[in-house]
Amino acid sequence: MYPLAKALHVIGFVCWFAGLFYAIRLFIYRVEAQEKPPEVRDILEAQLAIMTRRLWFGITWPSMIATVGFGLWLLYQYKLWNLPWVHIKLTLVALLVIYHLVSHRIYRQLRAGESTWSSKALRIWNEVATLLLVAIVFVAVFKQGLDALWGVLGFFGFAIVLMMGIKIYGKIRKG
Repeated sequence: MYPLAKALHVIGFVCWFAGLFYAIRLFIYRVEAQEKPPEVRDILEAQLAIMTRRLWFGITWPSMIATVGFGLWLLYQYKLWNLPWVHIKLTLVALLVIYHLVSHRIYRQLRAGESTWSSKALRIWNEVATLLLVAIVFVAVFKQGLDALWGVLGFFGFAIVLMMGIKIYGKIRKG
């Protein structure tokens, strides 16, 4: 059963991250739609609201539940909680769940027309998921061979590269 549980866990997290990445992108489009003329804005807002709701509740939430559920099954069934690397991964997954919940709050704010997030802030927020993805995959792949110092340095180095990319993209977009 281990290969089945692991496969379902991997499928779950791939779908979860796909949902998170695309949902935040839809949030950005919804914020940017507010700058359009009313006749365009209303059409965009209606379509983006439908797309966001279907993605959020049809893919992203179920995928999170499947990922966590199959992950807990693996932890319990195969007694993985005794492995040191698992504690790091669980901490990162807890941060990802918090990210998901904050994103849900943003979703509700957008739906209610009360969001104060700018498109730039949402672009940066979207990169937080990328950082968590990279960290979780590296911990899961390298396990005990993960050198903590290199892991931390790599994580922050990747974060710096992402932030530089956002700044460059912003300048290109304006220019």
